[in-house]
Amino acid sequence: MTTLTLGKAMNEGLRKAMENDPKVLVMGEDVGQLGGVFRITDGLMKDFGEERVIDTPLAESGIIGTAIGLALRGYRPVCEIQFDGFVFPAADQIITQLAKMRMRSLGAVSLPVVIRIPCGGGIGAVEHHSESPEAYFTHTAGLRVVACSNPVDAYAMIQQSITSPDPVIFFEPKRRYWDKAEVDVDSSDWTPLHQARVVQPGEHVTVLAYGPSVKTCLEAAAAAAEEGRSLEVIDLRSLNPLDMGTVEESVNRTGRCVVVHEAPVFSGFGAELAARITEKCFYRLESPVLRVGGFSTPYPPSRVEDHYLPDLDRILDAVDRTFAW
Repeated sequence: MTTLTLGKAMNEGLRKAMENDPKVLVMGEDVGQLGGVFRITDGLMKDFGEERVIDTPLAESGIIGTAIGLALRGYRPVCEIQFDGFVFPAADQIITQLAKMRMRSLGAVSLPVVIRIPCGGGIGAVEHHSESPEAYFTHTAGLRVVACSNPVDAYAMIQQSITSPDPVIFFEPKRRYWDKAEVDVDSSDWTPLHQARVVQPGEHVTVLAYGPSVKTCLEAAAAAAEEGRSLEVIDLRSLNPLDMGTVEESVNRTGRCVVVHEAPVFSGFGAELAARITEKCFYRLESPVLRVGGFSTPYPPSRVEDHYLPDLDRILDAVDRTFAW
């Protein structure tokens, strides 16, 4: 077991994938000499060379378009988008081309491209650097969408995503890059990529989260326990496809559910979860499924982002409200 930060676990996972398959390439803005803005690709150019770790121009559409061409020729490109809000210039390539090629070719062509997107707030960044754009991509058929929340999953899930035959949008919680955990870098006994995990068993309320919100929900569960309430926290890990089996089993048992994410609540991914849970668990629910998330505003300046992001108090307030019905 090795103690790694989430960021270092990503680095080690990328390194392992590149060692295992010479067709794996890393490309993006400043990923080579600099090692990425968060140093996730630090040292990879030195060890694998400029032909496999490619510093690209500042052109996200060009990065993804080039990756599509490389994938058509048998490579497995891993693209880094520096910040969440920078992915939108590449939206046409991702939604119109990358997501649809397998369907368009009747299954004859697959595009094993991974797009890494540091997501979420909490680091005091400026505009376009703290967004949560997952709903745009979960709405797009043909894309797999996953989100890691801890070093163990970061190490495993990036390697699993790279071996996927389908394009994967890989969300990384940037404010958790420095969180540490013990990682078995020699093991490949991993949770399947698209399986949710119960990270805190509980009896009274199911709390669903992913990415940066998982740690916040675990802190809320610890605080609720002091008041005699037992929260079951589930890390969804995969947003598309979605492991509804794990979710349904939990909600049918607890009868209550709170969904937490940093993106705005209106039309956010939590709306899909709430709708599915209401449909599948209707007769076992003791209260409506409640959502805790960002507000329907552009992401605010850093000095007030703590008021925007879901915190322990807002999560516990939603838990309290589930018992008011």
